[in-house]
Amino acid sequence: MPRQDGGKRSPKRPGGRRAKLPRPVYEKELLRLQEQLVMMQEWVRSTGARLVVVFEGRDAAGKGGAIKRVTEYLNPRVARIAALPAPTERQRTQWYFQRYAEQLPAAGEIVLFDRSWYNRAGVERVMGFCTDEEYARFLRQCPVFERLLIEDGILLRKYWFSVSDEEQERRFRSRLEDPMRRWKLSPMDLESRVRWEAYSRAKDEMFAHTDTPESPWYVVDADDKRRARINMIAHLLSGVPYHEVEPPELSLPPRPPSTGYRRPPMETQTWVPDHAATLEGAGRERGGEPGGG
Repeated sequence: MPRQDGGKRSPKRPGGRRAKLPRPVYEKELLRLQEQLVMMQEWVRSTGARLVVVFEGRDAAGKGGAIKRVTEYLNPRVARIAALPAPTERQRTQWYFQRYAEQLPAAGEIVLFDRSWYNRAGVERVMGFCTDEEYARFLRQCPVFERLLIEDGILLRKYWFSVSDEEQERRFRSRLEDPMRRWKLSPMDLESRVRWEAYSRAKDEMFAHTDTPESPWYVVDADDKRRARINMIAHLLSGVPYHEVEPPELSLPPRPPSTGYRRPPMETQTWVPDHAATLEGAGRERGGEPGGG
C-alpha cells in the first residue's frame, strides 16, 4: 500500500509495519549515542560552532520524544529547545522569519527547533492562517534564508518525521484514552486527521521548493519510535564534524577544617513532610537526621 504522506518510501519498509526495535537493543544503543552527543556538545562549545536542528513532521510523529532523547544529557546552557507559540499581533506585522532568526544560536550553542519557520508551509497553509501571497513569498524566501544561514557558518540539519495514517490514528487514540497524555491532543491535532491529504499536498510542495542541495530534508521513518530516535541521532552525529575534546583536569578539593560552625536546630526550619515514609515498605525509621543544609 503506498504511503499517503507524500514522503519517499524507505527501502527497508516495503509496506507493512516492521517489528519494534527490542527495548534492550534500543536502550544500549541510545546510551552509546547519547555519550557521543555529549562529546559533540563539547566540540560545539569549545570550537564556537553553531548548530541548528529542525524537527518537523505530522502531529504525533514522535518529534518531541526524539528531542527529549537528544537533549537528555546535554547542558541546557549549550543545547536549547525553541518551541515558539503562536505569533503575537506585533510579530504578525514583522518579516516572517524575524522571530525565528532571534532564536538562532550564538557561538558554542545548539538550537533544536520543535517546529520551525516551516509552520507557514504546513499548518498555516492548510488551515488558512496565511494568504496565498504570503505562502508564495515563503516558498521563494525560505531557500534564500537557509542559504544565508549556511553561508554564515551555521550547521543546519532538517528532519522530517514521517508517520503512516494508521500509526498516527493509533497514537491519537492512545492519547485520548490516557489521562496523563491527554494534554498532547489539541483541536488542531484532531483537525489534521480530517485534512490528511491537504497536509500531504502541502508537504510535497514544501519539499519541492526547500529540499535543496545546500539544505536537504532528511526523512525519518517514524512508525517505530525507537528506530526513529536511533536512526535520527546516528544520522545527526554522522553529519557533524565533531571530535573528542580533552576535558580540563578537575580534582575535588578537600574540605577545610571546621572553624566552629554549628547547624541551627532542626526544629527552627520547615522540613518537607516525609511522604515517602507513608508508602508500603518505606516506613523504616530514618537513620540519623537529614543531610547537610
